[in-house]
Amino acid sequence: MKRIIPCMDVRGGRVVKGVNFEGIRDVEDPVELAAFYDKSGADELVFYDIMASVEGREPFYELIKQVRKVVSIPLMVGGGMGTLQEIERVLDCGADKVSINSGAVKDRTLIQNAATRFEGRRIALALDAKLVGDAFHVFTGGGRDDTGIDAVEWAVKAQADGAGELVINSIDADGVKGGYDLPMLSAIAEKVKIPIIASGGAGCMEHFAELFAHEGMDAGLAASVFHFREVQIMPLKRFLAERGIPVNL
Repeated sequence: MKRIIPCMDVRGGRVVKGVNFEGIRDVEDPVELAAFYDKSGADELVFYDIMASVEGREPFYELIKQVRKVVSIPLMVGGGMGTLQEIERVLDCGADKVSINSGAVKDRTLIQNAATRFEGRRIALALDAKLVGDAFHVFTGGGRDDTGIDAVEWAVKAQADGAGELVINSIDADGVKGGYDLPMLSAIAEKVKIPIIASGGAGCMEHFAELFAHEGMDAGLAASVFHFREVQIMPLKRFLAERGIPVNL
């Protein structure tokens, strides 16, 4: 089954959204929005504390608990986790899975240690990337800092370290609504076998169909098209099902 996953980027206790990781604007209360998605047919929900790593602080633990109370679907949380203790606390707050980005760059053993301690299925590598020259580079710090790490090689390492899945977000496509970054996604999918959650660029139902026509794409993640009700989740699933794409109706 292909999964449809709304993503809530949270800053200052509010859901926000920007374009290419810039021009951030306020959207809605995260608890209210999470409850809406739980009732709307979402397969999972992603909660990103987008400023935790930038500000050098731990995640919004209490807010995670509040969101957990209103959703029955799987919850993935990302942002601000650089140690096993912080990962454990997020899981204890009710997250089913965690998504690790900057923490994995700072500590190259974090994914492997977390996958060993908490089971790989609960650990995802989040990968914010964009095209730099002729290669895709991993970025951290909310898309501000070019690590110089090759995104394809980084994904292969995460798989070898035991990560259960990859969340691949294209900075170039983020918020633009021109479609998913299929060249980047395909380049990574050719080298890994673990599930890929594609993020960045969804602007209409057809973009999800295009995504799932490519090998290795297990889930389509989106934010603004869902937040602003430009695409409704159940109509999207029916659209995909009519095209022979297996979804949970």
